[in-house]
Formats: sequence, C-alpha cells, structure tokens
Amino acid sequence: MNTLGERLNYVRKKNGYTQNTLAETIGVSRGVIFNLEKNKTVPQMIVINAICQTLRINKDWLVRGTGEPEDTKEILMSTKILTELYQIIRELSEEEQAYLLDVAKSLKH
Repeated sequence: MNTLGERLNYVRKKNGYTQNTLAETIGVSRGVIFNLEKNKTVPQMIVINAICQTLRINKDWLVRGTGEPEDTKEILMSTKILTELYQIIRELSEEEQAYLLDVAKSLKH
C-alpha cells in the first residue's frame, strides 16, 4: 500500500464501510471518498481527521504510510477506561452489575 488512496480503500473495507456509508458518516459526498481512493485530489485535513476518527486509525499511517494503522493512543485510552470500569464494577453487587450492563447496552443503540 504505497498511496493514501490504497490505504484508505484497505482500511475502509476492513472496517465494513462502503464509500457511501463512510461519506455519509463523515458528512461528505461519495465522490470525495472515491477521489481520495483514486488519488485524484489532495485531501483536506478536516476530511482526513474525520476519516481517522471514524475508522479509529493513525493519521500518520493514512497520510504518510508510517507507523501502524491502528490509533494506539485510542487503544491505550480504551484500555485505561475499561480497567477502571472493571475495578469499580467488581465491587458492586450482582444486581448492580446487571443494572449497569443494561444501562450500557441501552447506550449502544
């Protein structure tokens, strides 16, 4: 994967997005995604930032091909949050844990 377009195409498909769904999610036209994947336009940083946030990928990897595709800062933050949640939840009663699980599931929708 030598170009931004190739990397974007790869990671978009890997994350289950079509050009249309990614475009809708970040608020641009399908043509923007198509042109980026075909290396026909120079990407605006606002679009790159939205793509990286949506797909949870490393901006340096997408733009320059350096580093790893995954956004390691986000992974570390998620791990820290999950660890803290686990420490709190394990001190609760089974009933309280079940309630929090229901609340978490309702937030997902």
